Parts: sequence; C-alpha cells; structure tokens
Amino acid sequence: MQEKKYNKILTIVLVIVVILIFVIFGFWFYDIYKRYYVKKEANEATEEFGYAVNQNQGASTSNFIGNVSLDINDIVTNATVSDSRLAKVTYKGFTVVGRIEIPKIKLNYPVLDQATRASMEVSVGVVYGPGLNKVGNTVIMGHNYRNGTFFSDLKNLANGDIVYITDLSGKRLKYTIYNIYQTSDSDFDYATRETNGKREISLSTCTDDVKARLILWAREAE
Repeated sequence: MQEKKYNKILTIVLVIVVILIFVIFGFWFYDIYKRYYVKKEANEATEEFGYAVNQNQGASTSNFIGNVSLDINDIVTNATVSDSRLAKVTYKGFTVVGRIEIPKIKLNYPVLDQATRASMEVSVGVVYGPGLNKVGNTVIMGHNYRNGTFFSDLKNLANGDIVYITDLSGKRLKYTIYNIYQTSDSDFDYATRETNGKREISLSTCTDDVKARLILWAREAE
C-alpha cells in the first residue's frame, strides 16, 4: 500500500517536472522568436525610412509596406529646410524621426518622436532634447529586455564605440561614446547637461536588475 502511494507521488512529481520543462522551453523559444520578429520588422522600417528620405519632390505621395506607412510628399534632402517639409514616416502608428545604428551590437532601429509606455513596446524614442543631429543633447530611451531587443545590449558597449544617427533630412552623423555610468531613476541631470555648442546624444535604459538606469553619452565625431 505504501509502495503504491509512493509510486503515485513519484508520478505526480514527474508530470510536474515535465510540465515545467515545457513551460521553460516555451518561454525560451518565445523570446528567440520575439527577438527575431522585432528586429526583422525594425530592419524593414529603417530600410523604408532610408528610402523615404532619399526621394526627391517628384516621388509618389504615398507608399505602404507591412507596418511602415510613408507619406513622402514634399520630401527633400536639404538638411537646412523646415522639418514640416521633410519626410513623414510612421511605424506601427508612431512618428519616426530618425534611425539609430550601433554596429558593435548589431543594433538598428527607427527612432520614434516619443518615449511613452506604448511607443517603447515597438522601438526606441526621443524623450528629451532639441532633436536628432541638432546642437545640444538629445536623449534616446529604450527598454532592456531579456530577449536582447531594443537597448538590452547597451551594457556591452565601451568608451570609443560608435553610434550612427540618421535624421529626417537623410543626414547620417557619427557619434563616439565617451561616458558610461549608472544612476538612479530620479536623476535627469544627464539630459539637461550643457554640450558647449556640440551635437551630442544620451542613450538611456534600465539595468538588468531594474534598480538603476544605464546612461551612455556620445558626441559627434570630428
């Protein structure tokens, strides 16, 4: 009788273990799939962004491919013109203001014009500053997810690494990282800092333990 009871308990334990293994592998495969899917869509979006900003004023007025909606009426490539006459690009319902590339960690995402709870579920966004490739400090924020999407791999960067920013005019500038540190969620001094008339960007994400923020400063390469 006791042996029968023992076998029953053992069977239940084995079933629970098998279920847990399937759940763990399920989450693992989902993370891999999500990383692939998010990056695939982001690459398509940045390609379409590049296409849009390189068209001249005679281009057709609208295109739509996948989740990327382009209104390329009055597109120009002169960086000095008013922003209102530059390419109008949206990605999953959010306005795209540029593109960020970090070759070392194979990062390539459209930069959205806002960093809200909803927008940061689809890409990275501007949270503060004069705008991409403009004089001053522009802050770009992104999530740190365990699947490696968005700004999850910023922790693997070092001083001297390169970041490329492309704005709506099609101007692609090279920035060099020169300061990396962690700070509290309440610290915003990194955003309001002076740049002495230089173009700079700050990249912001949470640390792996979500107890602090990882901040990277980069200035336009000379």
